[in-house]
Amino acid sequence: MPDGGLPGRGSVLGFDFGLARIGVAVGELESGTAHALETIAEEAGSARFARISCLVDEWQPVGLVVGLPTHPDGGEHELTRRCRRFANQLLGRYGLPVSLVDERYSSVAAERDLADSGQRGRNAKARLDAAAARIILQHFLDSRAHAH
Repeated sequence: MPDGGLPGRGSVLGFDFGLARIGVAVGELESGTAHALETIAEEAGSARFARISCLVDEWQPVGLVVGLPTHPDGGEHELTRRCRRFANQLLGRYGLPVSLVDERYSSVAAERDLADSGQRGRNAKARLDAAAARIILQHFLDSRAHAH
């Protein structure tokens, strides 16, 4: 999982791409920690990218991370291709390095984390995508720490 030659410090935005929502997390390369940020609920691409542009302006990331869903055996499916397209759109729009991270089971882990913190039902649903983005981004940050 290449990190695109990212520097040792700076912010990174992570995305859990979905057809209905996009979860967003922010992390710091130096500390190696990620935090859930928000869920973008707009379905229109223009509205999604308008919000992402605001987040890029606010956080000034040095790189972006996109979760890549696959079947349990690692095989690709339709959403895998859509996520690759989303990653390419991010690269084209912002010119920042984009890393793809295996996101198998990130939503299951996010549901468990939210339930463990007492968040269930509708309240948890609204936070699930951002929590999944945090797990994806934390996995990326952890893999960088182990590689260095």
